[in-house]
Amino acid sequence: MKKLSILIILLVAINVSAQEAYFTSYNFIVEPSQQNTVVKLISDYFTANKTEGVTVSLWENHFNDPGNNFTHMIVFSGSLDAMGNQYSNDGGAEWMLFMTQINQHIKDGFSSSMGRRLASWGDMEASYPVQNYYIVQVENSNTFRSAYEKYQSSAVRKGWMNMYGTFTTGVGPDGGSHWVITGHKDFKSAMGGSSAVLTESEKKTRDKAWNTFRETNGGAELVRSGTRVMLGIW
Repeated sequence: MKKLSILIILLVAINVSAQEAYFTSYNFIVEPSQQNTVVKLISDYFTANKTEGVTVSLWENHFNDPGNNFTHMIVFSGSLDAMGNQYSNDGGAEWMLFMTQINQHIKDGFSSSMGRRLASWGDMEASYPVQNYYIVQVENSNTFRSAYEKYQSSAVRKGWMNMYGTFTTGVGPDGGSHWVITGHKDFKSAMGGSSAVLTESEKKTRDKAWNTFRETNGGAELVRSGTRVMLGIW
């Protein structure tokens, strides 16, 4: 696959204050010996040249399956106006120099996508550098949205966040209409999940709500999952 030749990633580090936001993501492959150089190039460029209102985040794709084994992802997120402003600007000479430099250190491109965040729960101002992500194929979007938002709105949250949304383009042959991300402050929290911190009573309430969600979501199938680790945010 050809190397990055446009804005550089999956998923979503959508850290804007509004519930609904937009994102583009670009996934790519970097050899271990080149990672520090790539991180520095991205950090230097977006520290000086980031579009106002757009959040840029860089991630390592830490746990993944063989069909999802890119090494890194970069995500751009913000309001519709802010994202529109980013893509209407060609970046000038600075952008061309950045692309020339970074393409020398990236082994290959992998995939890209575009979509929206529909809702989030938890303290979205906190940092969640370890995130479990899930790609889901949904049969009925409206039914799924109603059931999922009801479930998440009733959930007890102790130090983690959840957000979800849809893909508009970049869906692979295996499907994947929606995405879900659960953010954690460290690997211990990501590994233990809610079961490690909830009381027995809270677990029973959670399990009951989860079963109701499964029965009322209109049909949904997990396509793939993984864990990503934040390397930088600008």
